[in-house]
Amino acid sequence: MTEVRRKKNPWIKRVLIAGLLALVAGAIAIWFIFTEKFTDITKREAAFTVNAMDFLKEFQTNDSLANTKYLEKIITVNGRVSETEAADTTINIKMIDTATDAYIIFAFQQQHLAEAKQLKEGDSISIKGSCSGGTYSEILETEFVTFKRCAINKQ
Repeated sequence: MTEVRRKKNPWIKRVLIAGLLALVAGAIAIWFIFTEKFTDITKREAAFTVNAMDFLKEFQTNDSLANTKYLEKIITVNGRVSETEAADTTINIKMIDTATDAYIIFAFQQQHLAEAKQLKEGDSISIKGSCSGGTYSEILETEFVTFKRCAINKQ
């Protein structure tokens, strides 16, 4: 009986060590994901520069094709501020197509909130951000495109 017990122990130790190593590797991966810092968007080169209303029309025409083209790319959007709204820790700026109610919404990076707070409805502006994609909302019955990590483009 003691021989059987000795043979089982090496397997148990190996399984426990492998499980512990997997747990540590998983914890490290999660830590890197949650503490990831993004480069300031103002230091990144834009892949596209677009007019807000033309950009919205692309998504309204074929959102799958537009998402393939623009998703997770840095884009500079030129247009007029239609609306500003304060969220928990950010300011959201909207550019709305009044004919279709489609809109683009920009969430600003923490370090650019002061600039975003100064924007008013009707201001002509150039905003650079990472496109999160667009979709049609069945509830709102309109197309919308979201951007993250935005900043006012000063170039």
